[in-house]
Amino acid sequence: MKHLIWVSCLMAIVGLTQAAEDNLFKQHGDFKVFFSAFGSSFLTPEVAVANNIVRGKGKGLVNIAVVKNLGAGTSAEVYGKVFNILQQTQILEFTEVREQDTRYYLAPFNFDNEDFLTFKITVRPNVEDGTQLGAYEFKFQKKMYHD
Repeated sequence: MKHLIWVSCLMAIVGLTQAAEDNLFKQHGDFKVFFSAFGSSFLTPEVAVANNIVRGKGKGLVNIAVVKNLGAGTSAEVYGKVFNILQQTQILEFTEVREQDTRYYLAPFNFDNEDFLTFKITVRPNVEDGTQLGAYEFKFQKKMYHD
């Protein structure tokens, strides 16, 4: 059942509306940091229950995946905040999800209908070869809608 969440998150990355000119990833050294934010009601009830995710109106998820050379997901430290146009801030608490060779990080957040949100994310990939790679910070924005 857990692998269904990865498929759902991937579909959210590819299928949900981010402007065509927006990238779906940021480059950091040899790493690509994929990101998306979507309403939790996009997930099926079975996937949500299997992964302890609360679905509902005004409940969203941020999905971050760190990949080296389009290989398997890499472990990383991931943290961040989300804030609305009134600068009301929520701290994002990411949970690592592992499925075979895939790793990604999910954090829940709350939103109002037609909220224009700014996500500020920091990622520090765990480099296995001993190379020092600093933290990478980026922002992305998303308008969220109740389903």
